[in-house]
Amino acid sequence: MALGRSKAQQRFENPGEILGDRLKEGSIYRLLADYGHLLFDDDYFADLYEESVRGRPTIPARVMATVMLLQAFEGLSDAEATDRLEFDLRWQAAAGVDTGYVSFHPTSLVGQRNRLRASERPRRLFEDTKALAKETGALKSRARVLDSTPLYDAVATQDTVTQLRAAIRKVLAALDQAASPLAAVVRAVLLRDDEYATVGKPPCDWDDKAAREALVDALVRDALAALGAIDGETLPAGAVGAADLLALVAGQDTQQGDDGVFRIVVGVAKDRVISTVDPEARHGHKSRNRRFDGYKTHLSIDPDSELIDEVAVTAANTPDRDAVGDLLEGLADEEDKPEVLGDSAYADGATRKALGDAGFEVVAKVPPVRNATGLFTKDRFSVDLVSHTVTCPAGQRVAINPTRDGGGRASFKLFCKDCPLRKACTKSRAGRTIAIGRHEGLLQAARAEQATPEWQARYRDDRPKVERKIAHFARRAWGGRNARVRGRRRIGTDADTRAGALNLARLAVLGLGHDGDRWSVAAG
Repeated sequence: MALGRSKAQQRFENPGEILGDRLKEGSIYRLLADYGHLLFDDDYFADLYEESVRGRPTIPARVMATVMLLQAFEGLSDAEATDRLEFDLRWQAAAGVDTGYVSFHPTSLVGQRNRLRASERPRRLFEDTKALAKETGALKSRARVLDSTPLYDAVATQDTVTQLRAAIRKVLAALDQAASPLAAVVRAVLLRDDEYATVGKPPCDWDDKAAREALVDALVRDALAALGAIDGETLPAGAVGAADLLALVAGQDTQQGDDGVFRIVVGVAKDRVISTVDPEARHGHKSRNRRFDGYKTHLSIDPDSELIDEVAVTAANTPDRDAVGDLLEGLADEEDKPEVLGDSAYADGATRKALGDAGFEVVAKVPPVRNATGLFTKDRFSVDLVSHTVTCPAGQRVAINPTRDGGGRASFKLFCKDCPLRKACTKSRAGRTIAIGRHEGLLQAARAEQATPEWQARYRDDRPKVERKIAHFARRAWGGRNARVRGRRRIGTDADTRAGALNLARLAVLGLGHDGDRWSVAAG
């Protein structure tokens, strides 16, 4: 397949000339129209294709890159994006094509993303915007603000019955596709073999509790029987993942009772698979009362330029602090490391310790101490880490006894019995005990610092900027708030492309230009 080449000279139907001043300065469309040939030369995607002098030429790199970025910027489907290229003058000007351009088929975008993911530079549409921003000095190094936003999955959350049935069907389908003799072995041990040929829920009187329990029991037994039939056997490559998924689904929602019957357990498993269609999606929560299903997008923002420095996608149940390493990986080797700002999700002692050891200064808000019982909170007690003692509100002082996890415990049971403050302090018969975390000193220092006007001013100045960027990132139809594909890697490609598009749009606002030798921005 030969590489497609951009036209050196457009015909008189130049969309940029037709639009004139309507192709506004400071817009991503004008930026791509003016400099797209420099950003995406003909060899930009050359590594994605095998060398060949025969065959149909590929779509020119500038055209493909422009469509991918503007698609992410506007939140369009593949069909909508290729339609825009054919009929929208702004898109045509940005892509460097004339008004008579006939667009390519939408499936070309699918193939391009697949090739991009398999390449040595799968994140180039984002990473190159970051390199461009660094070259111009637009991407500052003073601070990075971290945050996350929910990313709702592109599949329906499945109940236990649907998942069990679908997981068994996946194993059978994978074995059938590989023409494996194990397919017949599995079918021979199933109690409900004839019901796995179709999708959807099996027939059942859903108003009858006994019938529902019998169905769940039969499905679990079929799942266990199928796993037993393939245990120790060499599976076709395509069936390995299906078997692993079946094993996970079979054990996450059910438990065998004393009567030998498998029933759905009360509660939700910690790492529950929510769909066999997208096994990587999870239940998550942004706050105590705000729950969602799918993934999280984590962002690192430069608060001075409002450019995205890093983006990462995780399962929805991943704590924000677990993504810090990915967000700051590119800064780990820098001599002058930026401050790291974040909300209380990044304020725990372990995260502070790890970032401090790596040379980062952490500006994250430690949440106030709470007590669900409504009694005295821990901050009513004076913890002295120098003398290793804790003093209670009644003035009693006790020693901190070390624990195996590196922390300690201070027990006031000898003083609580006759204490006049007992009713306001504890309901426990054993008296009040204060737990001391292994990073207690770090948290004490952080709470003291965040009480100062200087800390509050610094936090107040930078924190809202990432909230605005998060809202900008998430406000479109897909890539920000809603996933349009399945699986973390595919969703990650969309997130990278959207981050790259938003960075280009921001650089356009900052006045990105090229003088023939170097890139620069008009605004600092």
